[in-house]
Amino acid sequence: MNDLSMRPMDWVVLIAYFVVLLAIGLWASSKTKKGSHKFLAGNSLKWHHIGFSMWGTNVGPSMLIASASAGFAAGIVSGNYAWYAFVFIALLAFVFAPRYLGEKITTLPEFMGKRFGESTRNMLAWYTIVTVLISWLALTLFAGGIIIRQVFGIPMWFSAFILLAISAFFTIIGGLRAIAYTNVYQMVLLIFVSATLTVVGIWHLGGESVVGGINTLADSSVVPSHYWNLFQPNDHKEFPWLPILLGYPISGLWFWCTDQSMVQPVLAARDLNEGQKGANFTGWLKILDVAIYIIPGVVCFALWKKGFFGDAIIEPDHAYMTLVSSLFPVGMVGLVIAVLTAALISTIGSALNALSTVFTMDIYVKNINTEATQAEIVRTGHIVTVVGALVSILITIAVDNIKGMDLFNVFQSVLSFIAPPMAAVFVMGVFWKRCTTLAANIVLTFGTIFSIGCGVLYLWVIPNATEHVHFMMLSFLIFVVLIITMIAVSMMDKATVERAPMTVIKGRMSLSVQMAWLALAVVMVGLYVFFNGH
Repeated sequence: MNDLSMRPMDWVVLIAYFVVLLAIGLWASSKTKKGSHKFLAGNSLKWHHIGFSMWGTNVGPSMLIASASAGFAAGIVSGNYAWYAFVFIALLAFVFAPRYLGEKITTLPEFMGKRFGESTRNMLAWYTIVTVLISWLALTLFAGGIIIRQVFGIPMWFSAFILLAISAFFTIIGGLRAIAYTNVYQMVLLIFVSATLTVVGIWHLGGESVVGGINTLADSSVVPSHYWNLFQPNDHKEFPWLPILLGYPISGLWFWCTDQSMVQPVLAARDLNEGQKGANFTGWLKILDVAIYIIPGVVCFALWKKGFFGDAIIEPDHAYMTLVSSLFPVGMVGLVIAVLTAALISTIGSALNALSTVFTMDIYVKNINTEATQAEIVRTGHIVTVVGALVSILITIAVDNIKGMDLFNVFQSVLSFIAPPMAAVFVMGVFWKRCTTLAANIVLTFGTIFSIGCGVLYLWVIPNATEHVHFMMLSFLIFVVLIITMIAVSMMDKATVERAPMTVIKGRMSLSVQMAWLALAVVMVGLYVFFNGH
């Protein structure tokens, strides 16, 4: 792999990026109306802010490096985790968003509290905090620390501290509005840099011809034809089609419809119409994941097969940065590091904001200081941001001591074992009026222990467990067990509590929303048809 050390021009680009980012953050925070709610940006977000913020929270260097690695090793099959998501983004837009915005909630535990009561709200609040600390902060900091350590040679803990300091700064000075506005700037840069890398790689692959490069990618003697299939046989070790088809909906439902970090931009929408259009825009942006995350790995594989890197042995995890160091001139490496840092800040900033929001509104205001003033609420949010950052550094250091794990599969498997309890409670809470508080609380306590316990046994304790059952299939089976448990407990539970019906925003959807979602559905079906049967 080529030298990734920073040259003077790279430093100039990197510093210039941070200056512009700082200016945008300060401008966004100055636009926040006095007295407006920082956590939900004064319910002022428009569709493009929502879309970029959700996508920016979702994508990041961890998934970029891991997806390029998956593309190098297996082709575009990992694109299922990006394109299959549009079904659950649509579920958020048309099923959950009308209920969330109708109830005018700040957090999702608050929503479940209105459905099942305060005991369920408290459980979900702590559940969400633990999830944010592990899934969003620690894993993202770990991935970002790997990149920064690779380039700058600094320790993992210091890399995590730098990233957290920048992200916490934007979270504290401007709340969600600053994060949403800087996300637009960051994601535009991310699209530009990764798209440029993909095009330049294809151009080199074709002997300085983009058309020639595309033809080379289509040549089965260079890139195996099965690299272009989204559905792989069930005996495929990492991406069998049936476990993905059955198991991803559990993670997808939890991730896109019930996770505070992902849903919060929709909660901050100006109205339902903007929220639904913002979710739709997220679905369109997810199409780019394959082009700018996975295809670079395939291009790197093709260049390697063609001898572009000489006798060098390319590790899949190094595919993306190998292209950067081999194809980009001096100065562009600095821009790439800037963009990767931007994506890290986007994910970490949104996670810190979600962490402070849930603790402040669902634990501090509800249970500790019910008469808290706005100043006390804001101050508590700042304290939680700092404490959460410190805790996440400790978890990141612990993760750094785990060896021999593939980042992409670890990330997806962790989600698959966290998801079932939350997904089950939200599904039953929204779609079955007979579901009781006892059933929800049992699943959130014992169901969570069962689900995460299965994950620990599967990933670390039982030898060769991954050889016998895919984690996505296991996630599906756990979800089925939890749903059956909730039905059985609800049917046996004689306690009934009268609660007011939940408010659902109803009314005819605007023509623009209908057309946007119809167009997205047609395109997604077309992509699945095109990228199969090779």
